[in-house]
Amino acid sequence: QVQLVESGGGLVHAGGSLRLSCAASGRTFSRYYGMAWFRQAPGKEREFVAANSESGVNTYYADSVKGRFTISRNNAKNTVFLQMNSLKPEDTALYYCATDQSLSTLRRGEAAYWGQGTQVSVST
Repeated sequence: QVQLVESGGGLVHAGGSLRLSCAASGRTFSRYYGMAWFRQAPGKEREFVAANSESGVNTYYADSVKGRFTISRNNAKNTVFLQMNSLKPEDTALYYCATDQSLSTLRRGEAAYWGQGTQVSVST
């Protein structure tokens, strides 16, 4: 019912920056839905990264990325962004977005809809 497509991943040296995008489509998607980013590295559990409310006013970040990553959204384009600065090798992971009408559900990692992910690799 909702399709999420991520883009913007790639290879970058430590200290560099990337901006990820996630475009949502589908007849059931609402501009009132919250959106979030998660990541998962090999051998590790899925990790919450960031989320924002449907208005974009309320934002939430994992402690590991606070001060370095910024989540934002453009509701007119049904798109959420993740600006990643000062990247570290430990940021290497598959990043994917999610959406749900409940922000609390999103933050728990129980979103109704998920994208396929985009790979971010940070070299030393």
